[in-house]
Amino acid sequence: MNYVIRNMRKNEVGLLKDFLYEAIFIPEGIQPPEKDIVEKPELRVYTDDFGSRQGDNCLVADFGGKVVGAVWTRIMDDYGHIDDATPSFAISLYKEYRKQGIGLQLMIKMLELLKRQGYERASLAVQKANYAVKMYENVGFKVVDENDEEYIMVCEL
Repeated sequence: MNYVIRNMRKNEVGLLKDFLYEAIFIPEGIQPPEKDIVEKPELRVYTDDFGSRQGDNCLVADFGGKVVGAVWTRIMDDYGHIDDATPSFAISLYKEYRKQGIGLQLMIKMLELLKRQGYERASLAVQKANYAVKMYENVGFKVVDENDEEYIMVCEL
């Protein structure tokens, strides 16, 4: 699979809502939510005015000119928030591009970028049943907290 990982372009910011929707973990046998769920206030924190704040970073996987995946970070009061100095991660790929190592490469490149920018750690929240938990552990994230449904994970940079 021939793809490049690059910075998201300004004219591609609208894609974040697509990828935010794709990032919603839907367990087997559960009906997916409506697309407009990404307009709920607790989800808009991931996309509103993206690129305007410190800690806003986005890398995309570009497959022949088509963006097929994105990883982005933002310091925000989201599910994975641990403090006001730590960027939280969001990542997703279109279904047909998953489980091919692209997400892993996106994670590695973003962690390298955050380290270069001087951040000490990054965080994320993930559903316990999500197969991505293993990938997050493989790139250095560790569970620091949990609730009934999710792990809160941190990667020390």
